[in-house]
Amino acid sequence: MPDIASTFTPPKLRVLVPAEKIKERIEELGKQISADYQGPIIMIGILKGAFIFMSDLARVIENPTRIDFMGISSYGNSKSTSGEVRLTKDLDMSVEGLDVLVVEDIVDSGVTLTYLIHLLSQRRPRSIRIAALLDKPDRRMRPIKVNYCGFEIPDEFVVGFGLDYAEEHRNLKDICVLEG
Repeated sequence: MPDIASTFTPPKLRVLVPAEKIKERIEELGKQISADYQGPIIMIGILKGAFIFMSDLARVIENPTRIDFMGISSYGNSKSTSGEVRLTKDLDMSVEGLDVLVVEDIVDSGVTLTYLIHLLSQRRPRSIRIAALLDKPDRRMRPIKVNYCGFEIPDEFVVGFGLDYAEEHRNLKDICVLEG
């Protein structure tokens, strides 16, 4: 069996959004979200990609906040959506009557979020809004409104700051284009 380290080829990465800009934008989003909500909110992070963004965002929101997670998948180990959405982890608490802030790493085709918003709406929350670190509106297949957008980006495959390719590169501090 070959040694993984000896067969590893470093990826070709180009920084698209540097860590400093990400930090600044998250602080701005936190202020905007804090002003928009009058009371407590429940942040629902979409696993796995949103965990870093959600962690940083939660620390700058001033409202009382509950945190939960959902796992939704439509990609697998591919660079494009399969179009088939599946729930891999459900909420641990009820959202009925609560203000829900769905926290997503990236909004791409809109397929996953359309499914998720429909699912959450059936649970009768007071409101549902979406915060996304990244938005690729050029790839949209389903209409979806992103209430709090970190950065609108071109149609390039990105990794870092929680985003991955085949479970790698999530730990990068910058958002990078995976080239090649």
